[in-house]
Amino acid sequence: MRTGEPLPAVGDVLAALATGLWHWDTAAGLVTVDAEAARLLGLPARRASVHQAQIRARLHPVDWNEITGVIRLAATEGTVAEVRVRVMDEQGRVVRVVRSRSKPSFDPEEQAYRLIGTLQEVTEPAPGTPAGRSAVTGDWRRSREAFLLDAGRALAEARSTEEVLRVAAGLSMPGFSPDGLAVFKVQGDELRIIGHRTEPEQGDSPFARMGLETDYPAAEVVRTGRAVYLSSPEEYAARYPLTWPLAQRYRRRSWAFLPLTVAGRTLGAWMAAFSYPVVFTPDERSVLTTVARMMAQALSRAGADETQRELTDGLQRSMLPAVGPEIPGVRIAARYVPTGGGLQVGGDWYDVIPLPGGTPSGGDRLALVIGDVQGHDVRAAGLMGQLRIALRAYASEGHRPDAVLARASRFFHGLAQSAEHLGDSRFATCLYVEVDPATGTVETARAGHLDPAVRMTDGTVLVRATAGGLPLGIDPDGDYPTTRLTLEPGETLMLITDGVLETGGHDLESGWRRLSAVLEKLPVGDPEELADAMVQAVSGPPSHHTTGPLADRREDDLALLLLRRPDRDGDGADGRPPARRTIITVAQAEPERIGAARRHLRALLHDWPSEDQKDSAVLLLSETLTNVLVHTDADALVVAEVTGAPGRRRIRVEVTDSGEELPHKRRPGEMASSGRGLMLIEMLADEWGVAPRGDGKSIWFDLYEPPAGPSVPEDSAA
Repeated sequence: MRTGEPLPAVGDVLAALATGLWHWDTAAGLVTVDAEAARLLGLPARRASVHQAQIRARLHPVDWNEITGVIRLAATEGTVAEVRVRVMDEQGRVVRVVRSRSKPSFDPEEQAYRLIGTLQEVTEPAPGTPAGRSAVTGDWRRSREAFLLDAGRALAEARSTEEVLRVAAGLSMPGFSPDGLAVFKVQGDELRIIGHRTEPEQGDSPFARMGLETDYPAAEVVRTGRAVYLSSPEEYAARYPLTWPLAQRYRRRSWAFLPLTVAGRTLGAWMAAFSYPVVFTPDERSVLTTVARMMAQALSRAGADETQRELTDGLQRSMLPAVGPEIPGVRIAARYVPTGGGLQVGGDWYDVIPLPGGTPSGGDRLALVIGDVQGHDVRAAGLMGQLRIALRAYASEGHRPDAVLARASRFFHGLAQSAEHLGDSRFATCLYVEVDPATGTVETARAGHLDPAVRMTDGTVLVRATAGGLPLGIDPDGDYPTTRLTLEPGETLMLITDGVLETGGHDLESGWRRLSAVLEKLPVGDPEELADAMVQAVSGPPSHHTTGPLADRREDDLALLLLRRPDRDGDGADGRPPARRTIITVAQAEPERIGAARRHLRALLHDWPSEDQKDSAVLLLSETLTNVLVHTDADALVVAEVTGAPGRRRIRVEVTDSGEELPHKRRPGEMASSGRGLMLIEMLADEWGVAPRGDGKSIWFDLYEPPAGPSVPEDSAA
């Protein structure tokens, strides 16, 4: 070129360098290209304006998504957007790889980007060459995508701030892993470090707590919402001279400070520091920005979850009382575990209420209450709190169990009616138990709730059938009959809600079988240990109660309340085998309780080796009870007891009534429908007898456990 000649046009220079020009206006959706850019994109080699959909059809879909991400990042940071893209032909084959460099700008009114840039073909390494093998085995783009997937999954699964910080501290980025990490959070007008990873010998960071106006990169990021990249110590010292002396001691060479932003609000900042120089290319900045966004979302979720847990835990603590000081004669334990998701408090509740007046023996009485308000929401929790207060008030007035539940039902019915116009009427189940610790006398009243159960001294679990009425709130004039039980020394009374049984696909029957199998293996001991074992049998270890693999299997909250009478001799210290005993009353007006008595006896004999003897015991019990109900006007009291060491045990069943006429054997005809009771007892029982009892009588029979070992045929006996 001669001196004085005009310079060639920019387009001519770029064309000579095989570089094309392009302009993209996302508001209009148009891309303008010169002839070289059109050729590189597989279009006719002439200047043209085409719709962006035509350009998108020429590019690899993964690369198109990357272009949009890089442009957003560069516009936010005010930097150049650089990306490599693959150009495809009509058959979907890659024909070339081009590099795009552009300077984007963002129009907030139109919510659109405008950018002008260059396109230049780049040469990919040939397959089989060392460079090609390196490109295949060390494809940074692929490793970056795999890293982001893993990081996103780990951050999405983090349930607490501590877990998010642990994931952040363990990040290992492809090709440029930082060796110093810190997470800053805005708290009021301060910026504080809530998690960091530095050399152990450095101790606490001088930046652990600072004002938002501090001359420090993280503070500037929070103030502006824009990332800060520092590629060298010299750049750090020039931009932040006041805080550089404090940062210098960490011996880092490069730093990236990125905003943690959710829904337009900056929560804090994330620092990634490197002990070697990093240029922070657009690809590297894209990775860091993506991680910062995922981390911000995870911290926001974790913070919301922790706030909710703190709120609901406080609500739970205020509504569910801690078991008070020790009561002479009994030991009490209680547990409440919410469902794994949603509100961590629901309608289940329990209470322990000291009762006024005392007992004839001079001791203190107390009431145990457990119940479940329909639903698992704030409304259920609120109703539960009101109902618990009402029950406590009625009990403290000295009412009997049936009167307490009757008054509570009227109270709850009023609450339900007030909410009926909102379509939110509820009911509640409840079990109210009054206990005399000195004698072990237990009186129960039940409103649609599960029956109580008793764990006997040898671990056997027996569900005690009790009389009951409708759930609270359904019938304001409903009756709640009482049932009297006796809790023997060493036995534990168990009150539970249905969430203890009906979880993991179990119904009430199979749930009791599962729970009984666990409890029967445990040694007799502290009710606190028993309560923990019951919760773990249903919900897994404590770490899984509200999170983890078992939480989603629980469909309901669970609550349990245990009361145990210690053994007179210190929990069987005399070495005698513990006895099993059950007592049940069958009234003239309740013949259906014969079935309950049969179930009680079968549960008492759950480990008896002879099925024939179990069937015989149940048959004889039915006969004796039927005899009382048919031939007298009295109620029957059944006492069944298993005593002795395994292999030499005895089951005694005694049925007592207040009738005066003693039973006697009859010889019924072939077609007679009655009169065989004593004949069956004589045939099937090992021992039996009839004895007068003051104003009544009792009939009893014994069966002895067969000895272990092979049986001897009768015809071979000597």
